[in-house]
Order: sequence, then structure tokens, then C-alpha cells
Amino acid sequence: MKKKYVTIRDIAERAGVSINTVSRALNNKPDISEETRKKILKIARELGYVKNATASSLRSKQTNIVGVIIADSANPFYAEVLKGIEAASRKYGYQIMLMNTERVYENEEKAIDVLLQRRVDGLLITPVQDKAEDIKALMQRNVPFVIVGRHFEEFEVDEIHSDEIKGGYLATKHLIERGKRNILMISGYLFKSAAYMRLEGYKKALREHGMPFREDMVIVTDIDIENGYQAVQKALNEGLKFDGVFCYNDLMAFGVIKALKERGFQIPEDVAVIGYDDIVYSSLVCPPLSTIRIKKFEMGFEAFRMLLQKIKGRRKRRKRVILDVELVVRETT
Repeated sequence: MKKKYVTIRDIAERAGVSINTVSRALNNKPDISEETRKKILKIARELGYVKNATASSLRSKQTNIVGVIIADSANPFYAEVLKGIEAASRKYGYQIMLMNTERVYENEEKAIDVLLQRRVDGLLITPVQDKAEDIKALMQRNVPFVIVGRHFEEFEVDEIHSDEIKGGYLATKHLIERGKRNILMISGYLFKSAAYMRLEGYKKALREHGMPFREDMVIVTDIDIENGYQAVQKALNEGLKFDGVFCYNDLMAFGVIKALKERGFQIPEDVAVIGYDDIVYSSLVCPPLSTIRIKKFEMGFEAFRMLLQKIKGRRKRRKRVILDVELVVRETT
């Protein structure tokens, strides 16, 4: 049976040199002749030699692999954050190992265990946040990790997220300035930091414009297209009157637009709609969606740099980075 992988012993036998000489040639050590080095590298290519990264990591005690745990691989928001992570990993000579939790806490716990068993050098995590025992355990084990896109009030961790209160404020203020006075907010579950901070921004804008906060004007649900669609149908069926909708994310806004159109509403004349995230499809829907743009690529890239600082021991203190957001006005407001 043919061997699965070529070893340095195979190269040494073909070249007629010692295993140590092959190792030094492959690792570009200076104390062998150029002629010998070229000969060994040529044989390695011919045989299809691939470096054994596992053996190297055992010697160095580093794998040069970072574990990435995302909440929903189907959400274009995470795809754009992941682009930033991948760009940074390539720049700094690392690989990533990706796991998707589907927004289930138990999956998040398992993902952390699997990645630590693989001896990754550190973790980037977009946590579910309905529990935090796994994050506390990581802190106690002194594992390098960075929280991406979320904020923990109860303890200090390395984290990077958007200015969610400002985002919620800008979205609601824009609807008010468009003359909307009954603004429905369709929110994600409030144990998520992004959801409760966007809600705080919504409340802030209402206060500043002398408008009361009404609990019946906030619908809390999951954050996909279908959830936005069902939330608006429910509000309309219950007779709730609204002329503006602020959605937790763009996906929900797509569902909201579909529901409103089916019920005969003109957008934005009857009901204005604003989303959040500015994912790639938001400018392509009909009508194009007004939204809050966040720095998704930058979030991923900077999260990786923050983690690398921890892995390399260049930073001891906890670090929190808050990225700015901006209003993008299109045709739904």
C-alpha cells in the first residue's frame, strides 16, 4: 500500500544524506551547501513532501491556528466579519479553524472544547450570550480569546463591537426626522448586548424628541427574515398602529418589507423601514434599504490583531474597542 505522506526519511534515502541534513535544508538553515539544499528541495517537490505541522507545533508548543466560533454562518453579517479575520490571519501567517453554533449555547460550549482539544493558540468568539459560564471558564483557564461583536457588562474581557447605542439612536432619530411618530422596534432577544444597546439608543432618541416609550411598540424575536415577516404580521393583526419600523438587522427588515407589501402598504410613504448592519444585499432589495452601516471587515481584522497581541504576550491589560457606525439613507425611509 502506498504511504499517505512522504517523510523526511524518504527524502534522505533518495538524496543519500542524513535525516538531519534534510531537516536543515527544509528549514532553510545556513550550515549546508547551496548545492545540497537545492538537491533536497528538488527531491522533496518530486516526492510531494508536505511539512508535518503537527510535529512542528509539538516542538514549538504553538499551532499557529486560531479557533473562530461564529453564531450563524448563514448570516451575511458574519461572512463579512470572517473576511476580515481571514485577511488578518493570512497577513500574520496563521490559519483559522471555524465552527458555527447556530446561536445555540450548548453548541458554543462544545465548539470551545473541540478547539481547545486541537490546541489552537487562541479563540475569537461571537457568543450567544444567554449564558456566560463558558466565557468565565476561559478566563479562569487563562486562554487567550477576544469577544467579537458583543459586550459583557458583568466582567472585563477583550472585546470589540460597534457603538450599538449610537446605532439605535441614529436609526430612530432618522425615522423621527422623516415625520414618523409611531415607531415600531423589532428587536433581537435582549440577553444579547447588541439588542439591548440598540434598544437603549431607540429610547434615547424618543426621549430627546419628547416622545413616550411604549413597551407594546417593541417586539422581541429571533433575527432572521421570517422572524421580521411574522413580527409585522402579528403587529398588524393585533391592530397596532405604526408608521415606522426599526429592525434589529437587515435580514429582519427584508421580512418586514415583504409583509408590508403583501398588506398593501407603500414604503416609505405609509411605513418607513430601517435596518441595521448594511449587509451586501441591502442596496439591492426593492426598495433599497436604509440602514446603519457597521465596520464588519474592520471588526474581524482588528479582533484578530487584538488576539495576536495576547497570544504573543504583548498586552496584559484587558482591551475594549468600540467601532463607529453611520447612517446610510436609501429609499425605505
